[in-house]
Amino acid sequence: MDIRASTVLPAERRPVTLHTADGLELVGELALPAGTAPVATLVCLHPLPTAEGMMDSHVLRKASFRLPALAGVAVLRFNTRGTTSRHGTSQGEFGDGETERYDVASAIEFVEFEGLPRPWLLGWSFGTELALKWGCDPEVEGAILLSPPLRRAGDADLDVWAASGKPLVALVPEFDDYLRPAEAEERFARVPRAEVVGVDDAKHLWVGEPYVRTVLNEVVRRVAPEAHPLPTEWEGEYERDTL
Repeated sequence: MDIRASTVLPAERRPVTLHTADGLELVGELALPAGTAPVATLVCLHPLPTAEGMMDSHVLRKASFRLPALAGVAVLRFNTRGTTSRHGTSQGEFGDGETERYDVASAIEFVEFEGLPRPWLLGWSFGTELALKWGCDPEVEGAILLSPPLRRAGDADLDVWAASGKPLVALVPEFDDYLRPAEAEERFARVPRAEVVGVDDAKHLWVGEPYVRTVLNEVVRRVAPEAHPLPTEWEGEYERDTL
């Protein structure tokens, strides 16, 4: 069976609730490899909720649908404060990237409490700002940034990552609305372990299955290299197709 945009591969999926230090409950889902221990963990930080970003934004949803089965990677997705998806609404109100520091911390703490291995942050757009501002935690191995705007996050945040020695990988669309590859190379140059990957013809929202495959392959190349490149076909059973 070809792996299509709507394909959902087997995983152990369960709803989770994250508890923040300022007293909120956040809606989430954990997807684990079925019948085996994960080799790494992705903590997904979604795009801007005031522009319809949420835990079900398509690249993050497809990561959770495919990577547990194809790469043995656990995928944690959640709605930041005040964000709604089909999984439900997280408590609180949008904090413009500031009070969300507690949301990021609660996700990292959840991963530690669950004993999940080798956590990496996977941020997209607004989620990259959260990763850069609040995600440089001792428990985190590194961060993969999809379409980083570098608006809320600035040089001081990049310097924190530089001092940590942790890797940053920025996937930058050729035709991004906010930051394109040449400028991204300049901005991330202050982080010795940063890598900027320009993606030809791509745009900020990564619409289209070829671009999703590129993103997921670049993610797996870093967090589970033995599974790279990802297959485009699946010979086993699958759960269902979903819109």
